[in-house]
Amino acid sequence: MAERNTEIDFLSEEFYIPSYILVPESPSENKISSVPICPVILFINTKSGGQLGAAFLQTCRQILNPLQVFDLEESSPDKVLQNIYDNFVRLKSDGDSLAAEIQKRLKLIVAGGDGTASWLFGVILKLKLINSPPIVTIPLGTGNNIPYSFGWGKKNPGTDRNSVISILNRVKNAREMNIDSWGIIMKMHASKVKICDIIAPIELPHSLGVPQIAPKMDSEKMDSTCTYSGAFWNYFSMGMDAQVSYAFHSERKSHPEKFKNQLFNQKTYVKLGCTQGWFCAPFIHRTSRNIAQLAKVKIMKKNGQWEKLHIPHSIRSIVCLNLPSFSGGLNPWGTPDSKKQRDRDLTAPFVDDGLLEIVGFKDGWHGLVLLSPKGHGTRLAQAKGVKFKFHKGASTHAYMRIDGEPWKQPLPEDHQGKVQLEISSAGLIKILATQNCMCKTVNNGSGDLQCDPSASTSVFSSEDGSKSDM
Repeated sequence: MAERNTEIDFLSEEFYIPSYILVPESPSENKISSVPICPVILFINTKSGGQLGAAFLQTCRQILNPLQVFDLEESSPDKVLQNIYDNFVRLKSDGDSLAAEIQKRLKLIVAGGDGTASWLFGVILKLKLINSPPIVTIPLGTGNNIPYSFGWGKKNPGTDRNSVISILNRVKNAREMNIDSWGIIMKMHASKVKICDIIAPIELPHSLGVPQIAPKMDSEKMDSTCTYSGAFWNYFSMGMDAQVSYAFHSERKSHPEKFKNQLFNQKTYVKLGCTQGWFCAPFIHRTSRNIAQLAKVKIMKKNGQWEKLHIPHSIRSIVCLNLPSFSGGLNPWGTPDSKKQRDRDLTAPFVDDGLLEIVGFKDGWHGLVLLSPKGHGTRLAQAKGVKFKFHKGASTHAYMRIDGEPWKQPLPEDHQGKVQLEISSAGLIKILATQNCMCKTVNNGSGDLQCDPSASTSVFSSEDGSKSDM
């Protein structure tokens, strides 16, 4: 029998997970004697990264056990993790100490765009795993704001063997930290028409999930309320920035063969920003598209009280920001000086403080201010929760975006319909960061903060805790 490659043996000891843990019916002789220092499970979006995902997947499967590397085009992460954790429970009940140690040390790697990363975050939040594993986000998209925030870079990685080994070693040395999760609920009410039918499910972000429809009957008409719920970790935005993103995603969906290069993708994005009028919005777009005329916005202040948020009429894009990276690595909030911190009760952004930074932009030129060393958008507020109630007849639709995934949201056109959206705290998840991490935590990245479910604000609750329609 040929002697095994020494490097493969080393990698097996560091990151390898035996097949019997991943697939219950695997033979027990596949067990390994030593405990891996950094056992990993990889989820890879093979359509991401200008089609580089498939090559990245192939290399990972050559280095590791192929059963611990999953193609998201073929495997759903919620089913994969549920099966593996069910197997952990069974093996530990049988006295398998190796399985117990692997579960304790397990790390997840997700390679894809920001939407792919949020998809896995949402799965972890939904499954409510005991001692849920920390997650590494590898950039394999266009913006890559989430990986960049935690020091994993903006550029898509190499797909050769040495590049993958380098990534695995960085994962082994990464530090754990907690970040806020933000729940989002959108309720749409319409008479005589099911508003859920207006939005094709394929157009909605992964993180918004499957709609729940509650019809109401009376003698004259049928009303229906459609509810979408999900979560985000980087940002929720609405307005012109989301419109440009929607145009880009529509173009890429229609002509995927053209989007095989990250640089080309980014150039196309800038071009669409110009053709969509983002840089001359005051002259091209109706004032009805301004945020203040689209919706009434309320925020929950740090003291837990709700109040109306004043939004200047010139603002055409609003961003509710959790991480200090937006639009390809730019920081819209910046760091308020001591006077603004004192006078407006503003702070530097922390990713685990239970606060969103809310920023506004007038147009594309306003966004270019972020390129300057101390540039920032219009700081509107910091909040523990946000509510949007859209004005009837203001517009037929609004463009929205969650963690890089945009959609075109229909709005009520008559006095019977209404659309409401609420953002509230959904606890914490664990992330792995490198020494180049941009994010700041309350505990300086120590990861000591624990999630307090009672601190989460309930969705669609009013100021006094009762149900409210704003």
